[in-house]
Parts: sequence; structure tokens; C-alpha cells
Amino acid sequence: MTPLSAVIITFNEERNIGRCLNSLKGLVNEIVVVDSGSTDKTREICESSGAKFIVHSFEGHIEQKNFALEQASNAWVISLDADEEISSKLRESIETIMKGNPQVGYSMNRLSNYCGTWIRHGSWYPDVKLRLFDKSIVRWAGINPHDKAMPLNGEKTQHLNGDLHHYSYYTIDEHVRKLDYFSTIAANAYFEKGRRASIWNILINPLFAFFRDFFMRAGFLDGYHGYVIAKFTAHYTFQKYVKLKDLCNPKRN
Repeated sequence: MTPLSAVIITFNEERNIGRCLNSLKGLVNEIVVVDSGSTDKTREICESSGAKFIVHSFEGHIEQKNFALEQASNAWVISLDADEEISSKLRESIETIMKGNPQVGYSMNRLSNYCGTWIRHGSWYPDVKLRLFDKSIVRWAGINPHDKAMPLNGEKTQHLNGDLHHYSYYTIDEHVRKLDYFSTIAANAYFEKGRRASIWNILINPLFAFFRDFFMRAGFLDGYHGYVIAKFTAHYTFQKYVKLKDLCNPKRN
């Protein structure tokens, strides 16, 4: 069986990390956790599970995840967030692949739990993620905070059966606070790359985001929570472009 390392980045994840680590037992040869200075019981939980725990200053989601890859002893890694866990069906698919001759990398569908409800439509599902790969061929890229694992030279990847479970937000208030945080990061990343925001971005993009997620991608089938997610996606889009426009304002103090 091809040796496999799990890599996870954390910051104050005591409520999630135990579930994530338990789903990896017997599947991987090592677990590497890169933490950016947790003040809760994250370290204690990780070390009690036998994980290699490394403290590293946070420089960005993409940068932190690539640093974590470098700490893994094996060429093949499965990269997870602390609020994710491997389902039993996905585990079977991974075991089958790793018993053979794995090639480049493998994507999987991510199924998110939002305030106690599994979300199966809209932009949140299938939410395909490339998470199992050869780290010499695949690295993290994208625009913070929206990191994305990508083959370095456009190599083709394959898709696995089974869902990666994602426990996203436990409360509406938590979602609201995270959107403000993420929209600030995104606006700054866009600004650094020379992106600019027009009034049309602020007016039209949020409307389109809601229409796409709630109607085109059938978010309405998830009922009340599907509506809430679509509205928050639109609001996040609005926040991102308003903050970007503010950054571009020459009169900004």
C-alpha cells in the first residue's frame, strides 16, 4: 500500500479536530498538523492522537497549506481542513486507490453541514475538491482565502466516490462573522493583484450570485437554509467589492 500522510492546518479547532483525526485512523501513516497559534485545546487533542504538531505563523491560507505539505514525510498526502471528516464510502475509495498505483491526484465531492442541515444543492454541493494527491505534482494556489489544489503542469486528475463531510457553521451568527473576515481577505488579495471594483460589480454581482445559487443551482431545494446561504453568498459578494472599491479610493485614509 502506498504510504499516505494527512496534513491539516488549524487555529483554535478544539470542537472539530477530534472528529477529523478519528476519520483518519488506520488510513494514513502519519498526521501532520500545522497550527498558527491556537490558545484552546487543539494541541492537546492532536498530540493525544499521535499527530505531529507544528506551530507556524499564519501568512495566508495558500501559504500555510503549502508549508504543511512540505512537512509531510510521504509523497502522497490527503489535505484536510479541521472541520472536515472522511465518510466511510470515501474511505473505501481511498483505500482502493492507495492499494494500487495512484496517479497524480484525486478529487471528491464535499457535503457540508450548515447549522445541523446537510446542504445538497446550490453552490455548496457537489463542491468538488482535489484533496488526495502527489505533493510533487500538485500544490495549493488560487486567491486567498479561496485556496485550491492544482496540478503544477495541468496534469489530469480522477474523481473518487464518496463524500468529504464538512461541518461548516454551527450558528447563523458565526457565518455572519466569518463572511466579514473572508470578504476583507478577498478584497485585499484582489487589490494586491491589481483588481478593481466598479459600481456594476457592487450592484450586479451580488444579484447574480443569489440568482445562480438559489435558482440556477436549485438552492431552493434545501429550503430555509438554502435561502439563507444564497442570501449570504450575495452579501459576501457585495462586501468583497465594496471593500475593494474602498481600498482603491485615493482619498482613503
